[in-house]
Amino acid sequence: MSVKAELRPVAIPRLLVVQTKAVLLGYWRIPLFAIFTIGLPVMFFAFFGLPRLHQEILHHVSVGAYILASLGAYAVSNVLVYNVGIGQAQTRARKLDLLQRASPLPSWIAIAATMVGGLVLATISLVVLLVVGAAAGVSLPLTHWLLLVLALLYGAIPMLGLGLTIGYLGSSGNLAPALASLIYLPMAFASGILIPLSQLPSVVRAIAPYLPLYQVGQLGWNAVGAANESVLAAALWTAVWGVVLGALAVYAYRSDQRRKFA
Repeated sequence: MSVKAELRPVAIPRLLVVQTKAVLLGYWRIPLFAIFTIGLPVMFFAFFGLPRLHQEILHHVSVGAYILASLGAYAVSNVLVYNVGIGQAQTRARKLDLLQRASPLPSWIAIAATMVGGLVLATISLVVLLVVGAAAGVSLPLTHWLLLVLALLYGAIPMLGLGLTIGYLGSSGNLAPALASLIYLPMAFASGILIPLSQLPSVVRAIAPYLPLYQVGQLGWNAVGAANESVLAAALWTAVWGVVLGALAVYAYRSDQRRKFA
């Protein structure tokens, strides 16, 4: 049996803030997972970006800036797919969603707090990577740094939908990591953010523009002046994928609710 409480409008923002703090506290209490997720893009940058930091890939665009934009897309999406997606699956596996439903807390506030908490962690991961890149010698105008952050956070929208979809489709906390890796890792490689598209097979290059993570990469590459598509096209494709994956996440959530409470 669920308890439905009527909330005053003034109470909703406060509940969202409190629940978001609880989500972030959960990350804090299990730091290794968050540290690994944040540290992995930095490690990749140290391996692949530092040795060719000041080489030019295009006119006035360094290899370091290009790799930083690529790994920025990876850093944001990695948090949202793994931390949010697997975290939501583990919440379901531990029956915490049942406890939340029996409490006065509306389920949509719990989900919104999960989304906000994931975006906060994704922003931290991105900022850490960019600070390391700047400290290592990647030089960009201030406006380009700001555009890079804003573009990649906009690109977080479809990846957040993907993470929540995995979180609700994963039938157990053990299945979700395998499902996330099966979907996300091939996409990351095929999108050109971990391996340049020029080094991939022609079949993969033909498929890449239709992948959501490819468009996130284009947003980042546009910010540093190294994209091969217009920023408007990338932004529109990102919005389309945001709607598609958001709808899929809603469908997965409702299917999970029907199985448990119908």
